[in-house]
Amino acid sequence: MFDTAFWTSAAAIFVLLACSGFFSGSETALTAASRGKLRTQADKGNKGAARALKITEDSERLIGSVLLGNNLVNILATSLATALFTRLFGESGVAMATLIMTFLVLIFAEVLPKTYAITNAETAAAGVSGPIAVVVKLFSPIVSAVRALVRAILKLFGVQTDPDSHILALREEIEGALNLGHSEGVVEKEDRDRILGALDLGERTVDEIMLHRSKIEMIDADDDPGKILEQCLSSPHTRLPVYRGTYENIIGVIHAKDLARAMYARSAASEMAGGDMSTFDITEVAMPAYFIPEVTTLDDQMREFLRKHTHFALVVDEYGALLGLITLEDILEEIVGEIADEFDDHEADQYSVEKNGDWIVDGGMTIRDLNRAADWGLPDEEANTVAGLVLHGAQIIPNEGQVFSFYGYRFEVMQRLDNRITKLRIRRL
Repeated sequence: MFDTAFWTSAAAIFVLLACSGFFSGSETALTAASRGKLRTQADKGNKGAARALKITEDSERLIGSVLLGNNLVNILATSLATALFTRLFGESGVAMATLIMTFLVLIFAEVLPKTYAITNAETAAAGVSGPIAVVVKLFSPIVSAVRALVRAILKLFGVQTDPDSHILALREEIEGALNLGHSEGVVEKEDRDRILGALDLGERTVDEIMLHRSKIEMIDADDDPGKILEQCLSSPHTRLPVYRGTYENIIGVIHAKDLARAMYARSAASEMAGGDMSTFDITEVAMPAYFIPEVTTLDDQMREFLRKHTHFALVVDEYGALLGLITLEDILEEIVGEIADEFDDHEADQYSVEKNGDWIVDGGMTIRDLNRAADWGLPDEEANTVAGLVLHGAQIIPNEGQVFSFYGYRFEVMQRLDNRITKLRIRRL
């Protein structure tokens, strides 16, 4: 009974179980390993980490090869065990083989190797990358045929697959990791917001954060030079657009220092010549206006600001009409948060929090800024400002005192100026 064939079969079963454990652990390690950590190790000269990075680029082929190898050894081990126990115990050997192999596969080929792989994902991935690379190359023709067959079957049911798609987009993966870290107290809210803000620059356009044209302070080129200088010096802004006739006719942008220098030089020259300043023309010192389309992404515009060595741009729509202005500081604030200096009007803060938890918010505050400040999740797909969100949800221009509840929040209109909502009370439900 316990002859050479018995011991050979038993040894083969244990070897196959070891192979099954190797495949299970390898799959878990290679899928759970952080590509960022593997890249760091690869840059330090770890060849195993570099190999692991390479074979995980095509995750579908990797998983297909590992699953193929794992199923082959599991089925072969179960078949040998069934034959062995049937020989020893007759028909009851089938049931015994099923129970014993289930226990052995569960413990030694699944739970144990996968637990180790999850605990030491990067180390295990680098260690198994060599043999797995051989397995992937060996099974590649079979896996390719299986992939083609699977796609053909899915296509019959109307399911289209993208062979180049990834299981998770990189940005979504980073966002999920940051939000998880924040919820667990590992990542600070400010750090999470900065990283996500930088990642969002390529997805957002300048019209989402620009200063609306109704709030732009401009200089009339036909005003008296003294009035222009007074306006420029009293303004909290360093650069001001210059118009002639109508606000749409922007003829340049003046910098406060350039204006002060030019008027000082003209004043000195006028005193020496016995003349006056009445002939001073602001257009002589104004810089050309820099116009950009509203659909420009923040990432592209920041690069343009750096390339052109300027910080100020006017935003226009497809018809050339002025919509607003944007500065380099506005874009940087999307990453680091509000940047305030000694000239900013701190009395004009866009929000305040009451003792009962209600938020008193300026209607012109952007939804994104409110979400960052309150750590909320108000949708910003349909509107840029909080007032715009209320108008979209209410589908009317509300009166003062009206209350609305949508998106999981309560909105009370506290103040309205003409057709514009200027102040809101918001409470999370």
